[in-house]
Amino acid sequence: MKTAYLLAAFAPLVGAVIAGLFGRQVGRAGAHTVTILGVAVSFAASVWTLLDVLAGNTFNGTLYTWSVVGDIGFQVGFLVDSLTATMMCVVTSVSLMVHVYTIGYMKDDPGYQRFFAYISLFTFSMMMLVMANNFLQLFFGWEAVGLVSYLLIGFWYTRPTAIVANMKAFLVNRVGDFGFVLGIGLVLAHFGSLDYARVFEAAPGLADKTVGFGLWGPDWSLLTVACICLFIGAMGKSAQFPLHVWLPDSMEGPTPISALIHAATMVTAGIFMVARMSPLFELSDTALSFVIVIGAITALFMGFLGIVQNDIKRVVAYSTLSQLGYMTVALGASAYSVAIFHLMTHAFFKALLFLAAGSVIIGMHHDQDIRNMGGLRKYMPITWLVSLVGSLALIGTPFFSGFYSKDSIIEAVKYANVPGAGFAYFAVLAGVFVTAFYSFRMYFLVFHGKERWGSHAHGHQAQAHDAHGHDDHADDHGHDEHHGLAPGQKPHESPLVVTLPLVLLAIPSAIIGALTIGPMVFGDFFKGVIHIDAARHPAMAEFAQHFHGWAAMGMHAFVTPAFWLALAGVAFAYYCYLINPALPASIKRSMSGVHALLDNKYYLDRFNEVFFAGGARLLGKGLWKGGDQALIDGLAVNGSARLVGWLASVGRLVQTGYIYHYAIAMIVGVAALLWWFVPLIKR
Repeated sequence: MKTAYLLAAFAPLVGAVIAGLFGRQVGRAGAHTVTILGVAVSFAASVWTLLDVLAGNTFNGTLYTWSVVGDIGFQVGFLVDSLTATMMCVVTSVSLMVHVYTIGYMKDDPGYQRFFAYISLFTFSMMMLVMANNFLQLFFGWEAVGLVSYLLIGFWYTRPTAIVANMKAFLVNRVGDFGFVLGIGLVLAHFGSLDYARVFEAAPGLADKTVGFGLWGPDWSLLTVACICLFIGAMGKSAQFPLHVWLPDSMEGPTPISALIHAATMVTAGIFMVARMSPLFELSDTALSFVIVIGAITALFMGFLGIVQNDIKRVVAYSTLSQLGYMTVALGASAYSVAIFHLMTHAFFKALLFLAAGSVIIGMHHDQDIRNMGGLRKYMPITWLVSLVGSLALIGTPFFSGFYSKDSIIEAVKYANVPGAGFAYFAVLAGVFVTAFYSFRMYFLVFHGKERWGSHAHGHQAQAHDAHGHDDHADDHGHDEHHGLAPGQKPHESPLVVTLPLVLLAIPSAIIGALTIGPMVFGDFFKGVIHIDAARHPAMAEFAQHFHGWAAMGMHAFVTPAFWLALAGVAFAYYCYLINPALPASIKRSMSGVHALLDNKYYLDRFNEVFFAGGARLLGKGLWKGGDQALIDGLAVNGSARLVGWLASVGRLVQTGYIYHYAIAMIVGVAALLWWFVPLIKR
């Protein structure tokens, strides 16, 4: 089986190297062939691994020792269990669909080979992260994912907005990674190992150990500090408030990578990491409380922002932020299996929604403003149908995959007893209405109502355009710059290479929840992998008593608050955008302050710009003025020059030109030498 693990991890890397280094030689067809083949091999090996794990076989071993420092060894190895196998299948299946979709979506882009190399490398980085059996390898995969996301968000590097977006993502993730490194450092310092198995085994014995911060208040629990530091890393990668600000701007990258980042790779890394660290988090109620509150804030308040977005990709992006908050809430409620379950279902329907948004963009000739759409159902029937499936899954419609995972989170939080669980329960319930409203606001504006693309009533385009070779860099690459449909043009359905992945993703978006909720959430699938102290955190045990199968759960949904809140959200969106289209503008005028708050994203970007970016510039200016100009230039460079000049001026005073002055100086000099040397000779 070790061969299967190696194939799963390294096959995408081989494709990335060939497409990246030999792209010109292999050409466009060669680039997509080798990368798709590599990811397909990885997917097949991942499925084989999952079947082997289901048969009761797991693996935890070292491939080779990278370095030894004292008594501590740093290894490269794999941990393959049910959690790893699940993530492997999710990552590779979604990545494979994205690779196929990219053939049609990026066909006119001059960076075609480079893009395939990047997304294949992205897949490899995520596979190394999820398959790691130690913190060091986890960190390498963690940073590799961040690096490749930087390259992909800024893929169109001639666009200033893309450069700003990828730098923003890079810097915000560095903040989270600083906490992540501190957490790993604490683990290494106090556990003496970075191996998962050794750390998890020793953790209960260190439950009462504290660490001090000198003058910074009382001692804190070691595990609490370590878990919070690790979770700060997850806040960056999984875009939790307030480190979420990079994710919406990641839309500056091409749509296929938006789907991969939001569905199956980067943003899921933090959720996976916390679930993997369940033996540590279970020993700290404070850390769990911190996790559940941050998740609740993200789930609700990021959902509000989706209401005011008009760029089709940004609406879906804010839904990702909200759903990541739901997953984080589940982690804080000790419902780790539910968090991974929602991660899996979300990966499929979120990839579906992003790729469907890309299909709409193709059909609309790169116009992304949903206010310029309408009535696309009859022009793009396949895209319409799969978008409906994805939207129904997102809002938690009974019997769709998103229903089983989202309702499981709501139920688990209801029974949770950690501080902050009450607020989290309110937030996730309120978030159901918000999610349903903004999801079907987008759906109705895009696919129903009157056709608005000919009028361009708004007189402007969307906040960003996914131009893949047709945008700001159009002139550089010989493409005509164009956005939206020209007069007389009509939308059109996307080609088969684009719609086929949509159909394939729609299938698990509809049914995978019902098929897997039993074993994944209530069965023994994660037994021995995810650890829950049922005595201290009974949420899952109590929830399990009320589960009587997927069919009964689906039928029971019709009498739950979540269902009626979702229905109310859909109905309100229907009324606002199809029955009474003037109402949203009226609400906007009457609640202009609230709208401004949401439209400016709670002014967090402005705060970060003024406080952090402005503060950094102010500090830099101070160091430049005080350090560079005053000390280095003023004192060291110019000061030394002035000192030499002064000494020279003093020296010039004795250069009088009179012989008797020089004779006196010589006599004084000889006398001084005699005064110095005579005592030495006598000794």
